[in-house]
Amino acid sequence: MTKIAFMFPGQGSFAAGMGADVAAAVPEAMAVYDEGSIAAGLDLKELCFTGPVEALVDTEVQQPALVATSLALNAALRTRGITPDFVVGHSVGEFAALGAAESMTAPDAIGLVRERGLAMAAIAREHPGSMAAILGLADEAVEALCRKITNVWPANYNCPGQVVISGETPSVDEACSEAEREGARRAIRLRVSGAFHSPLVARAGEVLRPAIDRVHLVEGTAAFMSTVTAKIEDALGYREVLIEQLTAPVRFTQSARELINHGVTTFVEVGPGNVLGGLLKRIDRSVRTFSVNDLKSLDEVTEALG
Repeated sequence: MTKIAFMFPGQGSFAAGMGADVAAAVPEAMAVYDEGSIAAGLDLKELCFTGPVEALVDTEVQQPALVATSLALNAALRTRGITPDFVVGHSVGEFAALGAAESMTAPDAIGLVRERGLAMAAIAREHPGSMAAILGLADEAVEALCRKITNVWPANYNCPGQVVISGETPSVDEACSEAEREGARRAIRLRVSGAFHSPLVARAGEVLRPAIDRVHLVEGTAAFMSTVTAKIEDALGYREVLIEQLTAPVRFTQSARELINHGVTTFVEVGPGNVLGGLLKRIDRSVRTFSVNDLKSLDEVTEALG
């Protein structure tokens, strides 16, 4: 029997008009935006459906808009009878993953990521930093660079040959130059406001903890693969994972491999864009990947998996 994992993207996966056609066609998807708008204190329908893409750039707006869209698409998949055996999320996508598994309600997930985005934006203003993608070096080589240079750390293990680093801007610049000297194909600075997934943003975790402590968390309808630990976590571990993921690296490569070890052969990316599907193909070409980000792709996945 085919085992299915739903994957939920992280920041950077957004587009003008995201979720609009699915929400118009599926009342359960529209309800996610309605309830999420109240939870986040934002008009998510205006932001996602009709607003300019520039309105989605700021982290404190983008995070709730992204998670709302992912959970609306998840709701639409459920109406078609397609449900996951496993869920996994990239960074903020972990909140969508837990919402999709019904470990927390969709409004709770969307409200939490609004708080998370505000906390991260505030910390980034206090402690500015940078992130950069190192392409074409082995994970171990990037880790060695980060050990050698102070105040820079591996932040995202996206796929073999693609590791994002995070830290103080001069340290990130030095690591990029050093990586290119060591044979990296490219070192690309990311357009972010802070050194996310590094110890420099630890204060954001302290700010967010009371909000996470208030949320009711239960064992989900699907197994939750944490990209913090690259292991299946149960409800007892959810709170710490959601705090720790702010400063810990995103172990997407390791988590995807672990899901494949658990027998997953089909991965469905649920959210705007198709970044994770592309990464997955570089991790293991043998698995089937789908992206659900609009009505057309929802219909295609329904036909393939329904």
